[in-house]
Amino acid sequence: MAIEVEDVLGLAHQRKKRKMIMDTKKMHAWMHYYPNPGDHDDMHCHPGDQTFLLLEGECTMSFPDGNASVLKPGMVALIEGGSFYKLENTGDGPMVLMGTRTGPHSANQHINFDTKKDMTGIRPSRSGSYGSHMAKEGEELPTGEN
Repeated sequence: MAIEVEDVLGLAHQRKKRKMIMDTKKMHAWMHYYPNPGDHDDMHCHPGDQTFLLLEGECTMSFPDGNASVLKPGMVALIEGGSFYKLENTGDGPMVLMGTRTGPHSANQHINFDTKKDMTGIRPSRSGSYGSHMAKEGEELPTGEN
């Protein structure tokens, strides 16, 4: 279909987990849902340029140099492909982001900062969600190394 319309916030509160919402040859879009304050992902990057639009809650984006940026609802971030970052829910309730990235989802890679390895297919996943590379506060994420 040439035009798709989605209620991303409605979808987030209905599913309460990540969801791919659009996928074409040139770009893909998804909804991130981090239910609890302190939920975070690993320090990682992707090869494609991407944007994050914060729809609800508060998101702190951390970078390898120790700097961080805080997103509030309505704020958008551009991350150039190959730039490492970590997302964390630093609000007091659920955090909902909409992300877009160049290229189809099938071409995406998730490169872990520590190992410099593609973690796609290695990361744990919650049932029914795609690419769930999220840990609850105090938990560590697997690195794919034995």
